[in-house]
Amino acid sequence: MNDQVQQAPTTPPPSPNQAPPPNYLVGGILTTILCCLPFGIVSIVYAASVNTKWMAGDVQGAMNASKNAKLWAWVSFAVAIAGIVLWFILMAVGVVAGLGIDGLEDAFNF
Repeated sequence: MNDQVQQAPTTPPPSPNQAPPPNYLVGGILTTILCCLPFGIVSIVYAASVNTKWMAGDVQGAMNASKNAKLWAWVSFAVAIAGIVLWFILMAVGVVAGLGIDGLEDAFNF
């Protein structure tokens, strides 16, 4: 029997000249405060892990965390924009419905 444990191949540590991927922490914080809190928090969590993974030598993990931080910041922004558009649509429908009721009352006053 072979009792040796196989280790997963590791990525080489980043070279000193190689810059870490962007962490998008500022975008995550801004979208958390200004846009959509739940998705912004997910973005912050991923953004916070970028530099930690990079310093640990996990280049692929840092790049994935950077990509996910950017993705969730944009998702948060898109959800906020969709919410604002929906709010304006509902307000417009409410105004139109309000004007329609006033118009009907005037039409039935003899």
